[in-house]
Amino acid sequence: MHIAQIGTGRVGRPTVYTIMCSGLADILTVCDTKPGLSAAFAEELKHAMASLRIDVEINSCDRDEEVSNADIILISAGEPRIPGGKMSRRDLAVQNGIIVKSVSEATASRNPGAKYVVISNPVDAMGMVCKKFTRADFVISTGTNLESLRFRSKLADTLKVPYSQIHGWVGGEHGEAAIPLWSTAKIHDQHVDDYVLSKKQVLNKHDVDSYVKNVSKFIVDNIGGTEYGPAASFRDITRAIVGNTEELLSVATPTRMEDIPEPVFVGLPVKLGQKVGRSLFDNLSRVEQTGISKAAEAIYETYLIATEGL
Repeated sequence: MHIAQIGTGRVGRPTVYTIMCSGLADILTVCDTKPGLSAAFAEELKHAMASLRIDVEINSCDRDEEVSNADIILISAGEPRIPGGKMSRRDLAVQNGIIVKSVSEATASRNPGAKYVVISNPVDAMGMVCKKFTRADFVISTGTNLESLRFRSKLADTLKVPYSQIHGWVGGEHGEAAIPLWSTAKIHDQHVDDYVLSKKQVLNKHDVDSYVKNVSKFIVDNIGGTEYGPAASFRDITRAIVGNTEELLSVATPTRMEDIPEPVFVGLPVKLGQKVGRSLFDNLSRVEQTGISKAAEAIYETYLIATEGL
């Protein structure tokens, strides 16, 4: 399995490292347009392999055109949010749209059949840009899978239960229009509402919703960017594709929505493997479905802004 990571910044590096440690790749290619960055990172990966006693072929390059014959291509190239500011992920649409278009066009012909996983923000709109300019059959964005991990961690902390016992997903947009899907939230195999009632606890859902949407800003402002949470999330997505596990992950895939003229990448729990399976949209509450639809409209508007000058 040949996995390529394009963009080896704050998110790309821990993502590749986590994928390598998980034994998901036989070949890893790391690429970054900053001269020397990917080569230096490749050396670090080799040092780690010597400790871990694993064998993976590591390649590095400075030009996207040099990435070839990859099975999976993860794109995290682009500008990040600035710590301490009020920047939205949507504010990155124009400049990162140019970058994702360039990466997509540079890699499409040399990687026939590659599966694309888009990480660059605003990730859902960037997934649509990648699809437009690669014309690849399999293009997804990482969607709201990271929000889903944050949702579960906050529930675990709030209800004082093990993280491993929490189930639940977030849908919609990665960012401002994320929709915690409370209808999917379970503790053990019990719906969260029933669990809270049985334990005579109080759960402030507004606080959980707020945490899911705002914790990334807290991390960015204090650390400079998110790293390990995203890396774990993107490893899970990669693992599902490599292993064809068909596990439920909340990624964004081309979805037909009413009143939107083309398929829009909106986050929904789907069965993910070598192909994208059925989503849980029809199983959601009417309120959640409405929230997903509004998020899809916002994503499509961002996509139009990103592609206006391309």
